[in-house]
Amino acid sequence: MDESGRSAQPPSNDDETADPNTTPDPPAPEKATEPSAPGAPEAAEPPHPHPEQAPSQAGTGHRPAHAAPYGDPTDEHPADGHERTLAHSGGARGARGTRPPQPPPEPRGGLLMGRPFGVPVYVAPSWFLVAALITWVFGGQLDRVLPELGAARYLVSLFFAVAFYASVLVHELAHTVAAIRFKLPVRRIQLQFFGGVSEIEKEAETPGREFVLAFVGPLLSLVLAGLFYLALQPVEPGTVPGVLLAGLMISNLIVAAFNLLPGLPLDGGRMLRAVVWKITGRPMSGTIAAAWVGRALAVAVLIGLPLLTQSGALGSTAEDSVGMDTVTDALLAAILAAIIWTGAGNSLRIARLREHLPELRARTLTRRAVPVHTDTPLSEALRRANDAGARALVVVDADGEPLSLVREAAIVGVPEHRRPWVAVSGLAQEITDGMRVSAELAGEALLEVLRATPATEYLVVEETGEIYGVLSAADVERAFVKAMARPS
Repeated sequence: MDESGRSAQPPSNDDETADPNTTPDPPAPEKATEPSAPGAPEAAEPPHPHPEQAPSQAGTGHRPAHAAPYGDPTDEHPADGHERTLAHSGGARGARGTRPPQPPPEPRGGLLMGRPFGVPVYVAPSWFLVAALITWVFGGQLDRVLPELGAARYLVSLFFAVAFYASVLVHELAHTVAAIRFKLPVRRIQLQFFGGVSEIEKEAETPGREFVLAFVGPLLSLVLAGLFYLALQPVEPGTVPGVLLAGLMISNLIVAAFNLLPGLPLDGGRMLRAVVWKITGRPMSGTIAAAWVGRALAVAVLIGLPLLTQSGALGSTAEDSVGMDTVTDALLAAILAAIIWTGAGNSLRIARLREHLPELRARTLTRRAVPVHTDTPLSEALRRANDAGARALVVVDADGEPLSLVREAAIVGVPEHRRPWVAVSGLAQEITDGMRVSAELAGEALLEVLRATPATEYLVVEETGEIYGVLSAADVERAFVKAMARPS
């Protein structure tokens, strides 16, 4: 089944095992996934010192007015009722390798088949299972229609399975071409059990584009059904070409009809979402409406498909729908219902994630920092930070230019009695180009920068190059989790 919805997952926290110098990928943007075939047949800010001021000054950068000196940077009142300074922040959760929001590990793509339009197409291992199932089922049908084929009917059935999934690929390529036309990056196409997946990394900017992006898939399936119908006209019925063309025509009609059902994660659900989005002006409203319709469809499939089969409405008699056939129909209905229900729920979760992503702003999450020279003892640096109410240390040269960032995790590892004898330079990480973050970054743009250069701390700078402060990956994660916990 073609899937073009979007997938991301709330962050996981592996504080105890993560390398403090690494930051796994933040949540990837949405990716499209619609089932394509039901199987076979701001406030004013106080000024902050210039980076070229001497290290003994109060601080470099600024702590946002609503940021606490420890814990959640968006919490105005620390849980224990008093401010925790940098020197005492070692026990704070996330000090050791906490990482910003990240998606689950991306599943392996399977067997790479090619790169049409520059997009990799993979065949998942589950495809071979469904191909074998289609070969077996269609082979049984051929035995009744063309008994003279004998065992060769399974070769014909295998050809049908491959041709059917080639049609599914065309359906997915329609989504891909539309996405490329709208300048939306497509990560990959994957053919798998129950159809295919077009993984589109970003959401359409307008409801009109969302509607077109969803509609082109079923439209191409209808076009293919029409082409197979035209090709069937000169072919003699009851022959192998006639049976294959008829089967492909019907299969593509089923793919188109199924995907036009108005519930997420189906194409029709995305079309419904676009319509509600256009009417209300809020994409989240469209997602909620289409997701709940999708859940209703899941229940309808679970109950209705076996009943339709037993009633003979799908072409079989009640006498035929007994025993293993009844069990097979119920199992198929349960799998389809589970896929639709899960896809609808994922669509809701990802929409909420995208709605809250703009709340992640570098400027509001940044910690106030103080500049120190390379040979400054750690104890003295912490004293200056505490006097300034800062929670980060930036190592600078004689001209006040930033050289490195003192890692909070490294501070935690130095016993207090050793701190007067340890220079901050030995605990610092050199600032690379990727570790310089603009204070204006927010949402997906901010996460993309963090994803490109994994680290535990980043230097935040103004557009003029002036130091604003230090951004901790731990603070980004906590803000992300807190935002996701709030209702939409």
